[in-house]
This record gives sequence, structure tokens and C-alpha cells, in this order.
Amino acid sequence: MGCRRTDCLSKPLSGLFAKLGSTVGSHPLFFFIIPIFVSAALGAGFVFLKDHEDNDFERQFTPMKGPSKVTRALVKENFPYDHSLFSEDRLYSGGRFASIIAVAQNHNLLDSPALEELTRLNDKVLNITVDGRRLGFSDVCARVDRECVSNVVLEIINSRKTHQTSITYPEHSHGSETVFLGSALGGVTTDANGTVASAQAVRLTYFLNDQESSSEAAKLWLRRFKALLSEEPSSKHVDVSYFTSKSKQEEIDSHTTDGFPLFLITYAFAISFSVISCMRVDNVRNKVWVAVFGVVSSGLAVVSSFGLLLYIGVPFVITVANSPFLILGIGLNNMFIMVSDWQHSNVKDSVPKRMAHTYEEAVMSITITALTDVLKFFIGVMSDFRAVQSFCLYTATSIFFCYIYTVTFLGAFMALNGKREAGNRHWLTCMEIPTVKPIDRPDMYNFCCVGGDYDKTTGAEKKKLASNFFKDCFGPFLVKSWVKGLVIVIYLVYLGMSIFGCFNVQQGIELYDLAADNSHVTRFIKKERQYFSDYGPSIMVIVKEEFPYWDHVKRQQLQGCLEDFKGLWFVDKEISTSWLDSFLSYGQERHLNLNDKEAFLNNLTEFFEDSPVFKQDVNLTGDVLTASRFFIQTVDVANASTEIEMLQGLKYIADQCRVASLTVYNKDFIYFDQYDVVVKSIIKNVAVISAVMLVVSLLLIPDPVCALLVTCSIGSVMVGVTGFMALWDISLDSISMIIFTVCIGFTVDFSAHVSYAFASSKKQSPNEKAVEALSNLGYPILQGTLSTILGLSALIWSEFHTFRTFFQIFFLVMFLGMVHGLIFIPVILTLFTCCSRESKKDLKMTRM
Repeated sequence: MGCRRTDCLSKPLSGLFAKLGSTVGSHPLFFFIIPIFVSAALGAGFVFLKDHEDNDFERQFTPMKGPSKVTRALVKENFPYDHSLFSEDRLYSGGRFASIIAVAQNHNLLDSPALEELTRLNDKVLNITVDGRRLGFSDVCARVDRECVSNVVLEIINSRKTHQTSITYPEHSHGSETVFLGSALGGVTTDANGTVASAQAVRLTYFLNDQESSSEAAKLWLRRFKALLSEEPSSKHVDVSYFTSKSKQEEIDSHTTDGFPLFLITYAFAISFSVISCMRVDNVRNKVWVAVFGVVSSGLAVVSSFGLLLYIGVPFVITVANSPFLILGIGLNNMFIMVSDWQHSNVKDSVPKRMAHTYEEAVMSITITALTDVLKFFIGVMSDFRAVQSFCLYTATSIFFCYIYTVTFLGAFMALNGKREAGNRHWLTCMEIPTVKPIDRPDMYNFCCVGGDYDKTTGAEKKKLASNFFKDCFGPFLVKSWVKGLVIVIYLVYLGMSIFGCFNVQQGIELYDLAADNSHVTRFIKKERQYFSDYGPSIMVIVKEEFPYWDHVKRQQLQGCLEDFKGLWFVDKEISTSWLDSFLSYGQERHLNLNDKEAFLNNLTEFFEDSPVFKQDVNLTGDVLTASRFFIQTVDVANASTEIEMLQGLKYIADQCRVASLTVYNKDFIYFDQYDVVVKSIIKNVAVISAVMLVVSLLLIPDPVCALLVTCSIGSVMVGVTGFMALWDISLDSISMIIFTVCIGFTVDFSAHVSYAFASSKKQSPNEKAVEALSNLGYPILQGTLSTILGLSALIWSEFHTFRTFFQIFFLVMFLGMVHGLIFIPVILTLFTCCSRESKKDLKMTRM
């Protein structure tokens, strides 16, 4: 079937690019020098890097409009925190604290040697002083009834040893109080009576006053705590890990620019590979310096874009450090395509004419991918994550500069290099050398000092062996009928495996994924997961509206809703805290009629005087209870996937309650909100970019079928990447979502180049079009893939999960994109007859 062409823009743009190429070829020095001066001027913006670093974990890595942020505002409004009655469960934010996890080397920390060492360490911490030894822990601690909140678990353990008493788990009666030990003892084994036989780990937490007046002293104390624990010598009885409320933020802040050394290594790899792949035996046609300046062009783009955005105050987030790796890949891909089209031009033509030919063919293809990439990243600026917004803004600006510098700086150098070739000058010495090997000269001279040969049949440079492979071997083999059938079968298998993997990919992020592997943050959180996952966070269940708690019927219905939460597998059925249950017990002991509104409200005030901690759980305004909260205890929250299931399950039960409007909250939910947003954001990004890609392709690729296939390749590659992520144990989280945003553009680069070459071909049959497209672009695509993967391979040795994940996903994108561009797309394109106008004219002439 014939295909209607849509080259209303591609033809005039190709002509415009040809004129631009001719202009660059005529005045190369102007186009070469100006970008250098622009980069130098804009690069001065890097002096503002430290001023604009912004890695606030909550602000940058959580959804801006996350529902838990709305709930936190509700909690703050209705349940003002009482600093004189500290309660960890009632905190609506992280607060200030320092924490120690001590793990016994002999698997039982209740033994004397291990316990003695832990007690000594606790004494050292309590004796920390700051501000010239004027302030100690007792001056900055969180308080209950004017007493510092202490680690009661140590008192309980020592009491067990001294008085030979048993410890019950997870709740233990200590004095007149019931103490929850689920978060303080880890790796616990109990006997049939629930008595603790051994405990592998103990967690000690030192809570500090969270008021602004003690802010500076608390910071100094936390700093001294960190210094003490980092200097603490290793012990043969106890392995100690530590964490503070500042650790998470300090870890991110201290590693914002750690990607830059890796970027330098990447550049070294990229230059080496580019030079090797662009080397020629011919001493005149050698493209070594073009390869070097292709890499330099990408570097100038990064310097210019980053400097410009730092000038105007755009926040620099740690995720932005991934952007230069992407720009390097784009720049190298552009360079290889430019070199390929230059080699197809006639060597006897003038440099401006050769540049016009190069720009007409190459820049049009580069424009398609650059335009879609820039549009895609500017759309990403509307993300729900500020970290993604910053990344997309820096990357979009970098791609714009990369495109401009490719057609100016790199094009100008190619023109200068072309003038050297036109003068038959040596690639290294620039001395004019003979074209024909002299008979009287030794072989070494002929190898090093002779060049300028070309294909006398076509007038173009002789193709490298790799290019001839795609023209003479790979292309003709791929278009055989039985090979096409095999490729379709392989594609269907690939699609099936990918879809299966999509349903098995894990979601969720571990906090230590944002820290270095050897960080104290990583060690602490891994031990926390290992030893203290039996009991998870305490959850607030909030009645967020006025409710008649004295109405017996409605009160029972509300209590039924609260019991529904305990039906969830991850909620402990025995452990909960309820001001209402305590008040009803209080009333029963005193024979009060709490089904009467007046009696209920009058006695509630007396109850709060007797149990002041519960006063924080009720918003009593006049004679109206506008809001109240209850607490349930979660269990077995061992990983990020369980956290997702927990959050979804709790919200579902809250929504099912019909008697009152309920919501749930814990301070960590602020970070869990990302789970709902990540998948939706990825689907939205893929849909929007696919639509943009379709419009751009229809306007710039002269065949609607080819344009449609390029768009479909986005979904195909993204499904493959997502599916194979499951096999590589990569989770979907805010980090991988950012990388996904990066990769969507790359999914179409190779397919777009091949499809444009296919649609622009003047060959008659689809098979000939495919072979020509592969002949011209097969080797540049292979070069681009290998150079990018090789360059990014430096990330494998990074200490950070963020950079390693970037390599893993980018590897999948580049590899699958290459397979689509070199195998799947050419085969599918040959199943449609997309004839060029010239081909149709030839067919009509043949028929006449």
C-alpha cells in the first residue's frame, strides 16, 4: 500500500539546514570561537553552586501536594504539641533525636560483658557537654513532667539482672507504667510465657527539645554525639551504629557534587572510545580530532547551561549531577551521525558544499530528537517532585545548548578539519602529504605519511569495515523473509516477557539508597530493618470532624471502625492507645453516665487532669469535640513494599468508615506518599511524551507510518525497561522515576534516526530503503550505544545507589533502544511500503 507523505516542514527545514551548513563551512572560525566565549562567560555561574545547593529531603524528594502533608497540617492545627509532655507517637514531624543500635557479637546483649559496654557508652552520651561545658544532655533533652525522657529499656534490663525479674515482650510493666519494648529490643526470642530469653540488639534513643529556643544548643549536642560515636573504638562484645535527626540531610548535602569526579572519568572513557572508533588508517581522512571536539562540545553545553541556571538561582539538587552523563551521550550520538553524513559527501566538493550536504541529512535527524527531548524535559518541570523539576530544567537547557553547539562549534571544527582534508594534510602534523604511496619509501613511511584516498566510484570517503558490514551483510540478511518472521517472533517474546516483568516490578525506596554504601546512615538503617522490623510505626487514626462521642450507638459504630483497622494483617490486635476507651473505663470506675452530653463533657475535663497526656488527643473547643485521634501499632513492616501495602490498606479502611470521616497519619507518611505518585507520573510522562513525539514526527518525518512507529517505539522500549528492571532487582521509586524521565527521550533517538533515513530514502523497495538506512546509520548507532554505555560504566564503581541505578536503567534503555533501531524498527518498516515521491515517479516512468 502507498503512504501519504507529510514533508511540509521537513523539506524546507532540510533546505534551511543546508544553507546553515554552507554558512558554517564558509566562516568556521566565527562559529568555533563564539561558543567558547559564551561558555566561559556563562560558566562563571558555577561560583554560585554552593549558594544554590538545595537538598532538603522533604522539600525535594516528596510530592509537593502529597496528601500526608495536608493531613500533617490538620494534625498541627487540631493537636498542638505539648513540649512539656513529650510523646514520640504524637510527633507530627521527625523532631530532634540521636539514636544508637547496639548488636551483641554473641547474639545476646543481655549478657554481662555486652550489657556493661552498652551501659558505659550510654553514660558517655549522657555526659556530653557543649557551649564550653555549660550545657549537657539535661539542658537540651525532651521532657515529661520536667524530667528528661530516658531509655527505660536499660533500667528494665538492669532491673532484670539485679532483682532477677523477667521481661515481658512486647509490653512490660515497669513501675506504674506499661512500656512498649517493640522499638527498643530487637532480635528477641521469648519462652512460652512471653518472657524474653535473649535479645540480639538494643536501640537507645535520646530525644531533644524541639523548641526554637534550644535549637542551637541541640545542634551542637548532636554534632558532639556524632563525633563521639564516630571516634568510638570497635568492641569485641558490641557492634554499634548511630543515627541522628540530621544524618539523613547531612549525608545528602555532603555528596551533592560527588558525581563530578565520575563525570571526569566518564569523559576520559568517552574520549578514548570516540577517538578509537573515529580513527582511520588514512592519515588525511582520520577523524580523531573531530571525536575529541565532539566530547568537548558536550562539555561546553554542560558548562553553559549549568552556569546560566546557577546565575538565575535555579536550585541545584543532587539528582542534577546525573544530567551531564545524559548530555554526553546525546552529544556523542550527534557527533557520530554528523561524521557519518560527512563521509557520504563528495570529497572533491568544496567544504561549504560538503557541510551543506552534511547538515541537510544529519541536522534534520538530530533536530527531531533534540526537539522532542527539550519538550519532554520542559514538560517534566511540571512534576510533583521538586527534585525532578530541577533535574528537568537543567537537562532541557543542557540539551538545547548541546544542539546549538553541535551545529555551531562542532560543525565549525568539522569544517576546519574538512579544509585540512581538502589540502591533503596530515591529521597530526597538518603537513601536506602524498596521496599515492612512493615506491622508494619504506613501509613505515607509507603507513604514517600517506593519505587522502577515497572511493573513485562514489566520490565519497571509503567506508570503514563496520559500515560495510551493515551494508553488505547485516542489512541484506535482516530483510530476508524468514529472518523477518523470526524477528517478529522474537519481538513478541520480548514483549510478553516485558509485560510479565511489569506486573512483578517492586515499588519503594529505602532511605539508605540516598546514602553512600559505607555511610553510618546505611549501616544504621540496615540494622534497623534487620532487628527492629517486627514492630513498625505507631499510626494515628484521626476523626477529622465534629462527632457526638456521647451517643452510645454512634460511639459503638466508631469503635467498630477502629476495630476494622486491627483486622489488617500488619496491625497488632492487642496494642493500641485510645483516649475514648480510657475515658470510658474512667467513667465506669466512677459510675458516670457518659451517654449524656453534659456529663460527658463535664467529666472529660477532670479526666484530662488525671491523665494529661490524653489531652493532646482531643480538640475540645467549648462544648464541641471538633477532632480526636487514636493510635494503633503496626507489625512486620520489613521493607518498602510492605510500607506501600500498609499505607494503602490503612487508607482503604479509613475510607470505608461511614459513621465518621477518618484519616491516618504518621510522620513517615510524608515520604510514603511518593508511592502513589511515582507510577502515575511515569504513565503520565510516557503518554504526554508519546503525544508530543507523534506531533513532531508527523511534522518532520516525511511519512506518517514511520512517524507512528517511532511513537510506538516509546511504549515498546519503556515496557521493556520496566519489565527487565524486575529481573535486575531495581525498584520503582522517586530516584528511578527521575531516571525514567531521562530515558523516555533516549527510547526514540535511534528509532527516529532510522525511521527518518528510511522515509527519506530514494530507493524503490522497502527492503532497499531499510538496507540503505542501516548502511548509513547502523555504525553511528552502534558507536553511540557503546560510547554511552562505556562512559556510564564509571558509575558502576560509585558508592551511591542513585548513580548505580542510573547506569542500570540507562544501560537497559540504550541496549533496548539500539535493538529497536537496528532490528525491530527496520523489519517492521519493511512490512509497509512507504515510497518516496521520486520512487513513485520512477515507477510511473517504468509503467509508461
